[in-house]
Amino acid sequence: MSKHTTSAPQPISLMAAGELRDALTAIDEGKGPAAVAALMAIDAVSWQAIEHRLTSLVGSDLRTLLLKAAGTADAAPAIG
Repeated sequence: MSKHTTSAPQPISLMAAGELRDALTAIDEGKGPAAVAALMAIDAVSWQAIEHRLTSLVGSDLRTLLLKAAGTADAAPAIG
């Protein structure tokens, strides 16, 4: 019997998907505090899944993408 070493992707909860959508909408509307509040409401498991999927799709984490979208030139690497 062979063991599979690949793990299934972590789930992103529906609530987290909605919070991410709300954060991106708030960023688009220039509502920084609302964007931060929405991002902070995402549970840890969903956050890790979002980061993992972004890294595999576009090669960056969410923090880097948001800093680039905001036009911040000093998009420092994420801590931790």
